[in-house]
Amino acid sequence: MTQTPKHSSYDIVIVGGAMMGSSTAWFLSTMAGFQGRVLVVEMDSSYANSSTAHSNSCMRQQFSNEINVRISQFAADFVKNLRSYMGGDPRVPDLTIQNYGYLYLSDNDALTATLRENQKVQLAAGAETELLGRNEILERYPFYQLDDIQLGSINRKDEGYWDGGTVFDWWRRGARDNGVEYISNKVVAMEVQGGRVQSVKLESGDVIACGQVVNASGPRAALTAKMAGISLPVEPRKRFTWIFNAQTPLDRDLPLTIDPSGIHMRQDGPTTYLAGAAPDAEDDLAVDPTDFAMDHARWENHVWPIIATRIPQFEAIKVVTEWTGHYAYNTLDQNAVIGAHPEVTNFMFLNGFSGHGLQQSPAMGRAMAELLTYGEYRTLDMTPFAYERVLAGEKFIEKAVI
Repeated sequence: MTQTPKHSSYDIVIVGGAMMGSSTAWFLSTMAGFQGRVLVVEMDSSYANSSTAHSNSCMRQQFSNEINVRISQFAADFVKNLRSYMGGDPRVPDLTIQNYGYLYLSDNDALTATLRENQKVQLAAGAETELLGRNEILERYPFYQLDDIQLGSINRKDEGYWDGGTVFDWWRRGARDNGVEYISNKVVAMEVQGGRVQSVKLESGDVIACGQVVNASGPRAALTAKMAGISLPVEPRKRFTWIFNAQTPLDRDLPLTIDPSGIHMRQDGPTTYLAGAAPDAEDDLAVDPTDFAMDHARWENHVWPIIATRIPQFEAIKVVTEWTGHYAYNTLDQNAVIGAHPEVTNFMFLNGFSGHGLQQSPAMGRAMAELLTYGEYRTLDMTPFAYERVLAGEKFIEKAVI
């Protein structure tokens, strides 16, 4: 049901109410010095087709850039101390991180060198990444077949599965309790004059004056930017997930294993496992935001043979469920775009997370709230992710992308 906003003017209009939009809304509602009126416009209040709903909900610190490590470290702290961040509300549950860790496997000299370089960055930032030779991996996880593997990289502190859905629910609830208005509607146009977005038009016909606009539209980010006359290299790309049972379950938790093929798999429950994959490289292209069709042949012809080779016990498995989600894929460099447009100065980007969005949402929402409130970042400096690099075609290189 389309809802009409209560007011005709808002200080902040957030386009998209999923993980990023709700993180920003909640942090704004608790930010010292912010007294503005906030409207969150979400086209699908069920969130059924959002990237948030289709996420595998994991976090890691194994990145090649310090800022990305720091972003995930804040996420870990936020999740483990959710009740404290929520003002001590006794209704807020205690959350933990299932620390089975990410295990990157290398089968070539170049990737091995990259893992070694990355570890130096991670250790300097306070992560606890370990490098393991083939025999050391087998001592801990004897179920792998590692004849082709040179090196593994793993961190079991604040790295693994977390309950992103609960954090999302509490952000929305907390933001509403603090006065943020959410409506089910759709932004269909923007009026830009004098280098500013003056108003947004909703599908219902309402025209809403705004002080600042936040593009938190996930895979639809480029469509939202286009309304303001802005080009943004973010597009929906399919990513496939399978949940399966093993006839002979492993005798210990399976780390989130990143195979050199690009396939990843992890523990999902006591006797269930998750596997994820992208389409073939030639098919990994932009799709319609409403296209969630599954590629069933991808499992039979590609994914299952790889995981059964890597873990022979997975020769006899049965798929329980499967789904397609969308990365908000930044075609420039697969990293975030955050901050103001240099010419349309009140249009704010919060886009292009390329599969890292859920784990980056606490730090990114806080950063956006700081920028909106104070005109600057006051905790983590997110300027490396500014839109200006898009204009210049300068990539922010992150070597640990999944």
